[in-house]
Amino acid sequence: MPVVFGAARPRRRFSEVLRELAAFPSERVRVADILDAFGDRAFGALMLIFAVPNVLPLPPGTSSVLGAPLLFIAAQLMLGRPVLWLPQLITERSLSRGDFAAMADKLLPHLTRFERMLQPRLTGLFNPMHDRIIGGACLILAIILFLPIPFGNMLPAFAISAFAIGLMERDGIAVAVGWLGKLASLAVLAAISTALVAAAVAFFTHLWPF
Repeated sequence: MPVVFGAARPRRRFSEVLRELAAFPSERVRVADILDAFGDRAFGALMLIFAVPNVLPLPPGTSSVLGAPLLFIAAQLMLGRPVLWLPQLITERSLSRGDFAAMADKLLPHLTRFERMLQPRLTGLFNPMHDRIIGGACLILAIILFLPIPFGNMLPAFAISAFAIGLMERDGIAVAVGWLGKLASLAVLAAISTALVAAAVAFFTHLWPF
């Protein structure tokens, strides 16, 4: 389902759009409605919506469910697509307006305070090529979300959230935080991988000493 963005749409804060969606005059709020509401910022908005829940400890398997749309969105950002396309299977997913409003009520006070620190700055970092590089970074982070690492989803989700906010608000500081989060995520992944390999080597050496 292609979604064509309206370039003339006035730029509003994420919290403002989220508040409007929470008051949506419908029984359910679909992913397609979110795409339309955020217009030309849909890449960042959808990444933020799917990444933020992963910042918190979640039941096993949840990160893989939430990470699937992130893979799809980040891949298209990396490829430089000007129009975000999502399959109908994803765009028709929805929440009841009551559940969406409850989620928004919990998120909005924190989001509003955080947005006061955001502003367009270091805008030279934002260009089509750099946006594609950010998309590639988010794709790697989304893949890490799928790995069955206890609490291993939190750092990658934080980094994706920072990238998403930076893209939406054109805030280079938020993007820099995203890069730091990505480096930290890769460092943690490398440390865990090294520990697992060392444990496996020790285990098999114990079973079959040379």
